[in-house]
Amino acid sequence: MSNLEQDPQATVSVGTAPEGPAAEFLTGRDVVLGGPRGMKVTRTLPNRDRRMVGAWCFIDYYGPETAVMRLPPHPHTGLQTVSWLVQGEILHRDSVGSEQLIKPGQLNLMTAGRAISHSEESLSETVLHGIQLWIALPESQRKVAPHFEHHQALPELGVPGASVTVILGELGGATSPARIYTPLVGAEISLDGGAEITVPLRPDFEHALLGLTGAVDVLDAETEQETETDKEKGAAAETDGGEGVVLEPGPLLYLGSGRDHLTLRARRPSRLLLLGGEPFEEEIIMWWNFVGRTHEEIAGYREEWTTGTAFGTVDGFDGASLPAPALPVTPMRPRGRHR
Repeated sequence: MSNLEQDPQATVSVGTAPEGPAAEFLTGRDVVLGGPRGMKVTRTLPNRDRRMVGAWCFIDYYGPETAVMRLPPHPHTGLQTVSWLVQGEILHRDSVGSEQLIKPGQLNLMTAGRAISHSEESLSETVLHGIQLWIALPESQRKVAPHFEHHQALPELGVPGASVTVILGELGGATSPARIYTPLVGAEISLDGGAEITVPLRPDFEHALLGLTGAVDVLDAETEQETETDKEKGAAAETDGGEGVVLEPGPLLYLGSGRDHLTLRARRPSRLLLLGGEPFEEEIIMWWNFVGRTHEEIAGYREEWTTGTAFGTVDGFDGASLPAPALPVTPMRPRGRHR
């Protein structure tokens, strides 16, 4: 999944020191990919209130929906893309020669580095349900050679009534084989109905949870009394009598830092995504499908994509590449992590 908006807003992030535990609901916005009849996704990062969780800087959640995904070749710089499916199959092709079908429980990880292009499509109309995420690369590694990884088997933590798949990073002594460039974690947690588990966390990481199916009581999280602003956001989460919050598919629950564990109880069979990482201390600009550091750099990436001078070609896709939108009239400048 990628940003196909033709009028993308510049997003500038500035890392900050850990702020301690929190329980903050970040409600996403609906974005239609590929035109008026395209597939709808819910984008919870970047959010109007918080730009990043560790180095995680982009989350698109979609489905379950019967649809055809068809994302033409498009460019990326300065990031890694993470594709994770709950249901369906998607074919990935890229400009370094990769062609890989991804299925639920498998990881597609593409490192853009200096420049890469790729396409994604479903081979037929089918039920699609999944998540696309981006990870910002640090200054020291953001121009590495582009490459692609597919991991069919990932480590799991077996606990009574649940399973935890470590997608990226390390959790509870299990380490993903996927290559990362900043300290972070990504894991899918699947719980039987009524199951209660405790997940170990790193206190120096900030964390967030995204509901995929079902409903889960996050027993370690409490929010302030709901405000009118919260009601206007319409977040699909609620407090639970002072014992935590209920998380259902929809918003991202930001948990802050300083936690060494998280206790979850499933109201019914449920799946959720745990994301975390060291707070990303570098300033970044996100625009369209690029992550850069200055307006001039982003403009240069756009020019290279338009003229076909840096991003290679994607073989096998039947159709034209995605044209770049116009740059904003006002130069993109840092504005801080929060609006």
